Order: sequence, then C-alpha cells, then structure tokens
Amino acid sequence: MKTILCGVMTLALAFLSGQLMAQTAAAGADQAKAAGVDKAKADVPEISLAELKQAIADKTVTLLDCNGNESYAKGHIPGALNFETAKAALADKLPKEKAALVVAYCGGPKCGAYKAGAEAAAKLGYTNVKHFSGGITGWKEAKETLETADLCKKCGQVKGSGDCCKAK
Repeated sequence: MKTILCGVMTLALAFLSGQLMAQTAAAGADQAKAAGVDKAKADVPEISLAELKQAIADKTVTLLDCNGNESYAKGHIPGALNFETAKAALADKLPKEKAALVVAYCGGPKCGAYKAGAEAAAKLGYTNVKHFSGGITGWKEAKETLETADLCKKCGQVKGSGDCCKAK
C-alpha cells in the first residue's frame, strides 16, 4: 500500500512540477516579448578583428558605429556610419544589395548598443549582419587607426557633409 501511495504521489509531483515549469517558461517568453527582446534578433554572428580588417581592406563592409555622437566624433573605425544620426535614413545609407556585409559595433564586449544598429539593418532586409564585439575599445587596443569627425551641433551630422543642416 505504501509503495502504491508513494508512486501516486511521485507522479502527482512530477505532473505539477512539469506544469509549473511550463508556466514559468511561458511567463519568461511573455516578459521578453513585452520588453522587446527577440532571441532570433539578439543572436547576431560575430566577426573577428582579422576578418573585419580584411573586409575593410576589400571595401566589402558597411560599418555602423552605435556608440553615439560624442564617441563617434572623438574616434571611430574609419568609414563607419554614425548610427545615431544615420538611423532615420538608414535605408539610404546602406548598400542596395541586401546580402552585403553590415557590421555593427559599440564600446566593447560588455556593451549592447550594437543591437539597435544590427536589428535596424536586419529589419531592412539585410541578411549578412554581424557584430564586432571588440568594439571601439578592441580596435584601439589593436592599435588600429581611428577617424574623428567634426559634428554639427545643430543636426549632429558631419560638418560640411551633404547631410548637414547647413549644407541644405
């Protein structure tokens, strides 16, 4: 009798435990969705420093600096777009070919600002979006060249560029 009772209780606990785990998982998924986190979008493939340098040398990459205006002005990877000012017209700034390599980066391995740039490119249909996790910190540590920019205080665009409010 004790054996049967123990068996029934074990089955009941296992069933209730499974139900609780399913509810917890569903609640977690709902919270992530409410917070705007899409796991598929968050999984952006990495690109190494060597691969990035080669793509830059081959002129086969569009870089998105997601560090913000102040950081972009102080120093960014040469040729990078300032995502903060480019995001409004990003479709016009990125290559027409949707399979083109687009690399988003931010401050470094612990920074998540790159996600906004990567997700924006993916939403526009780009299929080869990658993340340089070393970011501007890793680029500097590798003693690579930085490019600086003189930004317009009014519009945030590079002074003298066609996008600057003063050029219009």
